[in-house]
Amino acid sequence: MQFNMKIAGQTAAVQALFDSTPQYCRAYLTEESPDFSVTVCPQDLRFEQAQLDEEARQEGFRLRVFTDPFLERAAIQRAFAEHLFPRGTLLLHGSAIAVDGKGYLFTAPSGTGKSTHTRLWRETFGTRSAMINDDKPFVTLAEDAVFICGSPWSGKHGLDSNISVPLQGICILARGPENSIHPIPPAHALPMLQKQAYCPLAPEKYSIFLRMVERLAEVVPLWHMICNQDPQAALVAHNAMSRL
Repeated sequence: MQFNMKIAGQTAAVQALFDSTPQYCRAYLTEESPDFSVTVCPQDLRFEQAQLDEEARQEGFRLRVFTDPFLERAAIQRAFAEHLFPRGTLLLHGSAIAVDGKGYLFTAPSGTGKSTHTRLWRETFGTRSAMINDDKPFVTLAEDAVFICGSPWSGKHGLDSNISVPLQGICILARGPENSIHPIPPAHALPMLQKQAYCPLAPEKYSIFLRMVERLAEVVPLWHMICNQDPQAALVAHNAMSRL
C-alpha cells in the first residue's frame, strides 16, 4: 500500500504494510511530490514495540502488546520526526488547540488532564476553536515565528486538524482545586519540554536537540497552570495566554 502524506510542510512517499494506515492518515494525504520516502518493514514493528515497552518501564506503566497497524503508524510517526528534526521541527507530547487562529499547547505528564483541559476550551469557545492535535503535534521554529502543526497521531480521542497556526504559548498543567496561571522563565520549563519532545535516535544529534528545545523556550511565552475541570479553567488560561 503506497501513498503520499504531508505534515509540517514535508511530504513523504509511504510504503505501508496495512490498508488501514492511509485511512488513519486520510486528512494528510496529498498528491504533491515527496521530499523523502518511508518504507515500513516487519522489523520496524518489532522495534516500535520494544520502544513502547521501554517507555512503559520508565513511566511505571504496565506493558502492553500493540497491534501491528498501531506499530506501523508509530514507525511512520518516528520517520517524520527524524526527517523534520534537521528542518527545525520538533514532535511534542501535548494537547494543542487553536482559538481565533492562534495555537496554544498544553503539556504535562500522562494522566494530568491535558485532553480534559482542551475539551473545556472547545466547549467554551465553540466555532472560534479548532483542535490541532490531542497528543502529538509538531512545532516548527521558523526564522521569524513558531508554528504548531497538526498530525494524524492524535491519541485515543482522534482529535486533530490538518492546520498550521502561530504558537501563542506553551503551558505546563498540574491538577488542583482552584484555577491559577502564571508565566515562568525558560529554565523552569526546560526539564518538562525536554522530556516531552522527541529526541532523534542518533546520539550525535542530542546537543542539537537540546539547543532546539532551549530556543523554543526562549521565543515562545511559557506558563504554568494549576487547574480543575470547571469550564472557568479555559477562560482563566485563555485570558492570560492570549494577551502576550
